[in-house]
Amino acid sequence: MEISGNSTDWKQVLSQAIKAVSLGREVLLSYFGNLEHIEEKFQAGLVSEADKESERVIAEHLKKNFPTIGFLGEETFAAENAPGAKVQIQPAGPEGRWILDPLDGTTNYIHRVPIFCISLGLEVNGQIQVAVIDVPILKETYTAIRGQGAFVNGRRLGVSKTGELRKALLATGFVSEHEHVISEQLKIFSEMVRTCRGVRRPGAAAYDLAQVARGVFDGYWERNIQPWDAAAGILLVEEAGGVVQTYKGDAYSPYKNSIVAGNKDLVPQIQAVLQNHLSAATE
Repeated sequence: MEISGNSTDWKQVLSQAIKAVSLGREVLLSYFGNLEHIEEKFQAGLVSEADKESERVIAEHLKKNFPTIGFLGEETFAAENAPGAKVQIQPAGPEGRWILDPLDGTTNYIHRVPIFCISLGLEVNGQIQVAVIDVPILKETYTAIRGQGAFVNGRRLGVSKTGELRKALLATGFVSEHEHVISEQLKIFSEMVRTCRGVRRPGAAAYDLAQVARGVFDGYWERNIQPWDAAAGILLVEEAGGVVQTYKGDAYSPYKNSIVAGNKDLVPQIQAVLQNHLSAATE
């Protein structure tokens, strides 16, 4: 199957994406609690044989069914680039590219915390067109096609209607490998936790975005997540009626270094808190 503009059968593309992700789910469930090999990646946390095998089976299915579509996977990218190398990833063109995190929440997974997921997005001409986020332990599959809404297990999603930050339950994450980033985030967190109703840190960015789309979390912010962490979640939030931007209010893409997601009323209020603490390197 190829991407061919307006004639593309996006429902068929989504169906194959769900099948690919289901293969990864089987891998993750089979390894859960039974890991033997765990490694540390340079400035990128942990990786296990489950991450690698999940990516392998998903990539094989996608390449078999979509041989002309490109592929960007977290583990493949790490294997192909030297540790610490600064590689600028460019947005995909009309030929399209799958963006995959085969196991988002690896630290949770290794410690047997049941919040982890697979995130798969299809990017075409710089936009995510199809998204799947699967949460194996919870048996939840989040899906979206641009312009057709967002769903979990077939039920339509909608972002929350909470309009005041003081009443909002937010989510975030921490990247500890870069001192300037963690220092910025801790200052933001200190103010945010005093301003909103509460902050949660589930440990998987794709899961956080799925919960924003579902209306469980009213909003979410984080710095320095990778394209594979956010690609699918962006579309879920937007198709659920939400807004996804950078800390500074620009349109978000998977190649920006900061992200804020929520409903149209809360996102500016979250950004107002963020502005007090941003470093020069924050977009």
